[in-house]
Amino acid sequence: MIAEAISNAAVRLRIRANDYDQVLRLRLEAPVFLGRDVDCHVVLPSPGVSRKHLSLFLREGQLFLRDHSSNGTRLNGELVHLSVHRVEHDAEILVGPYQVTMVDDVPPPATSAPAPTPAGTRDNSRRATIEQRRRIRNTLLESLDLVSLDRTNMNAVSLRPRVVNALASITDAMGSELPEGGALQQLRDELCDEVLGLGPLEPLLRDERVSEIMLVDASTIYVERDGRIELSPSFFTDDTAVRAAIERIVTPLGRRIDESAPLVDARLADGSRVNAVIPPLALKGPCITIRKFPSRRLTLDDLVGFGALTRQMATFLERAVTVRANIVIAGGTGSGKTTLLNVLSGSIPAHERVVTIEDAAELQLVQRHVVSLESRPPNMEGEGAVTIRDLVKNALRMRPDRIVVGECRGGEALDMLQAMNTGHEGSMTTTHANTPVEAVQRIETLCLMSGIDLPLAAIRRQIASSVNLVVQQARLSDGSRRVTHISEVTEVSDDGEVQLRDIFLFEQTGVDAQGKVEGQFAPTGFIPSFVDRFVTRGLIGQGTCW
Repeated sequence: MIAEAISNAAVRLRIRANDYDQVLRLRLEAPVFLGRDVDCHVVLPSPGVSRKHLSLFLREGQLFLRDHSSNGTRLNGELVHLSVHRVEHDAEILVGPYQVTMVDDVPPPATSAPAPTPAGTRDNSRRATIEQRRRIRNTLLESLDLVSLDRTNMNAVSLRPRVVNALASITDAMGSELPEGGALQQLRDELCDEVLGLGPLEPLLRDERVSEIMLVDASTIYVERDGRIELSPSFFTDDTAVRAAIERIVTPLGRRIDESAPLVDARLADGSRVNAVIPPLALKGPCITIRKFPSRRLTLDDLVGFGALTRQMATFLERAVTVRANIVIAGGTGSGKTTLLNVLSGSIPAHERVVTIEDAAELQLVQRHVVSLESRPPNMEGEGAVTIRDLVKNALRMRPDRIVVGECRGGEALDMLQAMNTGHEGSMTTTHANTPVEAVQRIETLCLMSGIDLPLAAIRRQIASSVNLVVQQARLSDGSRRVTHISEVTEVSDDGEVQLRDIFLFEQTGVDAQGKVEGQFAPTGFIPSFVDRFVTRGLIGQGTCW
């Protein structure tokens, strides 16, 4: 078999060292180099291996070895140095810590179409692919020493050509073990993204139709595409690759994730929100959730086009922001609260000073006079934390015209109400709730979490005097997002409850054969108490409606 392989200008080598063990099929039309340099056909990352340690070549159908190293090569136990030697089939070559031997070659694959893969072998095939990816990645990391390179100012753009060249050399050396043509190039691209970027998440982030990416574990990634959740065929090589991707996200932001702080909120350069959890909290391995934002900033016209609300509702909300109504946007997870907050902020007049406060910066206000603040988690000693509430209190000293809080989820709700009621009208925030009534109740609960001993009646009076509108956003069964309520907070009733009056409603009437929600938007006829501000600002005429 070996004579046939050499006569066909191909040889099969087994390379072993400690826990390293792989078999490579090499074509020998020209000399094949083994060494530490990434330009070698076979990269052997070890200080005991010279950059170009040796070459293998054919002469008259026989295999020969030429040593190029500084320390020499051992052939069957004898040291050879800067010389040429014939290599027999049973020869053993020592290259630093690596043992190289020849093994029988296998016949080339048939040219006919491959047989279908039995269903029972699918998982084994995938595991083999993952093992190959792991070997290539580890060889790449050792040969390039990317860990030390990352400590310099080199970025992914400058490193990418080196990684691409190294991957080409490593995969070429593996020969027939790997796929050919476009599949091989796809593998190289995926591994390059995994080493320098976010791996299989990169194409999902570029997909405009994907709004959410949910990595359950290294081999399971779900996406929300066009409002529907589906399983993606993409996967990471292993948990190590997932952890490396998380580190690339959080490290530039000055955040950390480890066993003492196993969860983190962060953001990507495009503003997309990231949540990551690692073991011991995540039992299946590191998991990542990414809430994407459109590459193009949406407007109210876009939301009208999507069917999220009507033109009449959009005009009303735009005017409410202009006349400095205090607005709370409520909704469930993934309902589009932050997107709507971003859109409504576009109606804030350009001359006003706005302070935004968030856990992980997502808001993208177009005004020039915007101060963006972001909370900070504690350091490794448990100190240095700056909470949303700290930032809201500090914002009051920054002479803001408006304060925009990404989400109220704690005692900062009370500080936000006080800001709305003390000269910072036109402020906005979001909160988790399923109806406007529940939104008011949640704000009550959050105020009680402030640590200030206030009676519930006082909190309710504060809500009634501070909040003008509750805008309810919902994600419906077909994946669409709609503004289901625009309600005014009016007063505290005689029985002590905060009263709301609906101005606009979305009424669902059913679901069609394709599962699409059917319904209609309608004004209720209720005129809000602050409509006189529309008249004063010249937004509507006396006695007219929006």
